[in-house]
Amino acid sequence: MPGSAQPILFVHGLGCASSCDYPRIAADPALAGRRMLLVDLLGSGFSDRPEDFGYSVEDHADMLGTLIKGLSMPSVDLVGHSMGGSIAIVVATRNPGKVRRLVVSEPNLDAGGGVFSRPIAQQSEADYIGRGHKESVQNAVAEGQTIWSGSLLMSSPLAVHRGATSLVRGGSPSWREQLEALTIPRTVIFGSKSLPDPDTERLSKVSITVRVVQDAGHSMIWENPSGYAEAVRASLF
Repeated sequence: MPGSAQPILFVHGLGCASSCDYPRIAADPALAGRRMLLVDLLGSGFSDRPEDFGYSVEDHADMLGTLIKGLSMPSVDLVGHSMGGSIAIVVATRNPGKVRRLVVSEPNLDAGGGVFSRPIAQQSEADYIGRGHKESVQNAVAEGQTIWSGSLLMSSPLAVHRGATSLVRGGSPSWREQLEALTIPRTVIFGSKSLPDPDTERLSKVSITVRVVQDAGHSMIWENPSGYAEAVRASLF
């Protein structure tokens, strides 16, 4: 999306797509005038679904690093949600000087996965591709998660399973350690319905800014897009 000043690159979470999640954020008056890139990771949204790609957090991070360099951007402001937050942390770690500011919302910081990724990773890759992916979509519909179910339906089952497995396996060093080691300005956003969370205090103690989006939980991008856009603006401008 054309604009001026520092480009903002948005990265989505597991089974999602930036082309679905972020248009309302990008169009919000809080971010008016900025150049923005809404990236669908491989295996998601409008992007390709190669079967020979690893789809781990680190694989996606390396691909985004290549994209940033390929677009000849001196640097970007990087915004990532959930798994996209973990990916954004690795991008910033592996591409010093290419990320000016980092904003991540409820990222996976430690091994073990989350409520979405753990049940997926517990299945074998073959079982998830054969039946588990369809069941995950059906479960999301039954739980009223209509936006996520639509994105998940359009995602590659292979990509989703390998992404979930990567989240459960964690990073080395951990994504938490990488985030804390970065010297660029860093912000972590939480939804108010996700609180209390011990990381709000722990991260603040290591000079990481913490912001809260009201009236929203983990799915804050869908539940309160204007509140999320304002939190991003406050972190970048």
